[in-house]
Amino acid sequence: MSDNLARVSFEAEPTQVETSVYRPFRIVSSAPSRRTRPRIFYALTAVAGMAAIIVAQLLLSVGISQGAYEIAGLQSSQSTLARTAASVTEDLAKVSSPQSLAANAEGLGLVTNSNPVYLRLSDGAVLGAPASASGSQAGAASLVPNALLAGSPVLSQLSSDAAAKSAGTVAITSAPVVPAGLAAPTTR
Repeated sequence: MSDNLARVSFEAEPTQVETSVYRPFRIVSSAPSRRTRPRIFYALTAVAGMAAIIVAQLLLSVGISQGAYEIAGLQSSQSTLARTAASVTEDLAKVSSPQSLAANAEGLGLVTNSNPVYLRLSDGAVLGAPASASGSQAGAASLVPNALLAGSPVLSQLSSDAAAKSAGTVAITSAPVVPAGLAAPTTR
């Protein structure tokens, strides 16, 4: 077995303790000291950052509200244009009805033919007895009157009104206007 006891020598000779010179204690920092920035700098930086965020938010909200006003204006003009388009479509349907076309044709001097003739395309045969139109109003009487046409003028009335307006200012010529480079139409 081994002996685990510490061995101490007991000598009678005292050892001299050296007395050292008195040194005062001082606190030593672990890192070298450096000059610190004042705390007011951090406060001013935080306030400036918050002010920049608030200004950016205000500018964004002004831009968004301006866009909303533009959208509202465009929607208003779109609804106005939609109403105008509906009105023009209604006028076009009124003018392009068969009753309106028949009235305008009659106003221009055309007559309906009460004796129609048909051409069969398969063999080129003419069906019916061809005769000139007599100018009777039998064809127009067979049309159902259109209540929407009650207030609309016939084409001949429009052309006579336009001729009356322009008679005082411009002389009306009967010769057709031919663009340069084209031959004038001939009548036989």
